[in-house]
Amino acid sequence: MATTWQSPLSGRYASPAMLALWGESHRIGQWRRVWLALAEAEQALGVEIPDAALAEMRAALDTADLAAAAEFERRFRHDVMAHVHQFGEQAPTARPYLHLGATSAFVTDNADGLILRDALGLIHGRVLAVVDALRRFALDHAALPCLAYTHFQPAQLTTVGKRATLWLQDFALDLEALGHLLDGWRLRGCKGTTGTQASFLELLGGDHDRVRRLEREVARRLGHDRVFAVTGQTYPRKADAQVLDVLSGIAQSAAKFAADLRLLQHEGELLEPFEREQIGSSAMAYKRNPMRAERIGALARHVLSLQQNTAHTAAAQWLERTLDDSANRRLTLPEAFLTTDAILLLAANIAGGLEVRAPVIARHVDQQMPFMATERWLMRAVQAGGDRQEVHEVIRRHALAVAEAVATGAANDLIDRLAGDPAFAAVGAEALRADLAPARYVGRAPEQVAEFVAEYLDPLIGAARHRGVPAPDGELRV
Repeated sequence: MATTWQSPLSGRYASPAMLALWGESHRIGQWRRVWLALAEAEQALGVEIPDAALAEMRAALDTADLAAAAEFERRFRHDVMAHVHQFGEQAPTARPYLHLGATSAFVTDNADGLILRDALGLIHGRVLAVVDALRRFALDHAALPCLAYTHFQPAQLTTVGKRATLWLQDFALDLEALGHLLDGWRLRGCKGTTGTQASFLELLGGDHDRVRRLEREVARRLGHDRVFAVTGQTYPRKADAQVLDVLSGIAQSAAKFAADLRLLQHEGELLEPFEREQIGSSAMAYKRNPMRAERIGALARHVLSLQQNTAHTAAAQWLERTLDDSANRRLTLPEAFLTTDAILLLAANIAGGLEVRAPVIARHVDQQMPFMATERWLMRAVQAGGDRQEVHEVIRRHALAVAEAVATGAANDLIDRLAGDPAFAAVGAEALRADLAPARYVGRAPEQVAEFVAEYLDPLIGAARHRGVPAPDGELRV
């Protein structure tokens, strides 16, 4: 049991995979890979660095002594130089060449770029898992009529599957945004202390072409072919804000999905998964609360607030470099990814286990169907010789009276009232009842589901899978 505070993101919510990406060991491993890529590229372009130095660096990529580095940092008050010295202890032949021509931001920003790229890839897989689950759900229930609501008041009919496409489309837009971000991903590159590449130009004998080749070679060795065209000392912090824009979008989609589910669970129509031994309330043993959906709402608010944080950081940078971003980014970037990861684990769990209470849905539809049919009945009465405005008033008067009665628990007897009114004498009760089949009132909802999936969603999913970002495990942490 921990005696000091620990983040619930690591203890309760985020996945081991995302936690590992933002862990200190992984981060320093990425620093060392950036240092190695620089040394290898410098050697390839003529800088005299012994092969033995590179071999020692390669052997020590994942063996950083974090305790020893912490001791160096207590002495130097500089995290990057602490790890330069610690790396040098483990790769002594490389010590004279470590960090040659570089500034701290070369290491930290390029490593951050690698971590952010991989974290976005993990999120991409999580979104894809949610989309896959909701796609199956939408197709399975494409034709199941249900009440549609405006202002959370019964409006017309839709289908359960059509409603799911609204959630799907939000997540699909997030998938598009993630794909755009990943396809255009850039590293900081080799830019020097203020972005002019002066140190590398000096190191490579004033040869501008070799400096350009050095930057391309470092990026290539780190698995990239794109770097920012220009930078100050750091890559533009606007890039962090763009990342958070996408994560915020995902949080928005998930929060909307979760809020809708909470409303529908209140109505008894659609329920989130509930495990066999799960307890809904410590006092009210009968309760089945939508705790997963509620947790999504809670976590989503945190991500939305973090988006503003990166926007303010991007706006507050001075000239070529200021350090008021550093401590902020150490908090904001990991928390944003860990929280979004937790949200998507919950969303995938819910989407894959939604319980549809078809009898409850049908009962709610039946209660409202006479109101839904009034426009069709108006047309029938007019076709039978009635005056459109007079018939409209008859329907309005009876419908309001029935609504008042239904609100007190009475049955919906609108058909009987209209059938007994002279305005509908030529139509008759049987003709009115024939218009109550719910499937006649869902419009093109089933066709829209099929068209949405075939024409838009499946091509998007195919492109997303082609991107090669694997779907991660989806273990739900509670």
